[in-house]
Amino acid sequence: ADESSGYESESAGGERTAAAATDGTSGRQRRARTAFTSEQVCRLEKTFQRQKYLGASERRKLAAALHLSEIQIKTWFQNRRMKLKRQI
Repeated sequence: ADESSGYESESAGGERTAAAATDGTSGRQRRARTAFTSEQVCRLEKTFQRQKYLGASERRKLAAALHLSEIQIKTWFQNRRMKLKRQI
């Protein structure tokens, strides 16, 4: 009955069960999901309205301004473009 979502922030000791060790992740746990603040989402959406793709320098500036990593910015934009594609 001890269920976990597999996120590091929820695991007490970071131990993996035998069943979890055979799931093909080779010992690595997923990174905890980022909970963006409403201010971050608003700024990301405004930037997305202006340009659908960010260059490295724009991504760096936005990441610094929002206190996020460049990878988080890149992933957010990828996911947002896919959301737009599904809506169309």
